[in-house]
Amino acid sequence: MAPQIKDAKSSLKIQNIVATTSLGKDVPLVKLAKAVPNTEYNPEQFPGLVLRVKEPKSAVLVFSSGNLVCTGTKSIAQVKQVIESVIKTVKKININVTDKPKITVQNIVASGTIDIPLNLNFLSLELENTEYEPEQFPGLVYKLVDPTATFLLFSNGKLVCTGTKNNQQLNDSMDQLIKRITEANKNKK
Repeated sequence: MAPQIKDAKSSLKIQNIVATTSLGKDVPLVKLAKAVPNTEYNPEQFPGLVLRVKEPKSAVLVFSSGNLVCTGTKSIAQVKQVIESVIKTVKKININVTDKPKITVQNIVASGTIDIPLNLNFLSLELENTEYEPEQFPGLVYKLVDPTATFLLFSNGKLVCTGTKNNQQLNDSMDQLIKRITEANKNKK
């Protein structure tokens, strides 16, 4: 189950983690594509092979250098599980990975709600680093600098957070968001 981050005024649930690693060995992608059914490989369009993993459901970009990009997981434990699955898969074509791959989280996407009134027109004027063009997109884009995070805020209280790399950054970003919206709303009165 995906971890949930909660406090009195919000809830967040991790929807996707993008992580990278290296197998430390070159991978012959044509051979892998021929040996494994759940792959897509079109080198004329993209240099990586897409390997679909059923459980946990995810997709892994495999490059000939042995570099991997894992997407679709909802926890670090799932990322590790997927990487182990890829290691077993490449073993089928005689690529034996001996070193434990070092996993680096590149991005976490979380969605949730915030229990604070959101007047997006007002917030776009009060908060720095915002973009709001309701004719083009119904959400307000709000960028935090430290920690680096981007929020999509909707008037119904729903939100999406992207750009964090761990739970601490995700929690800190959410705390800052709540603090800044609360301060902005006080200025309205």
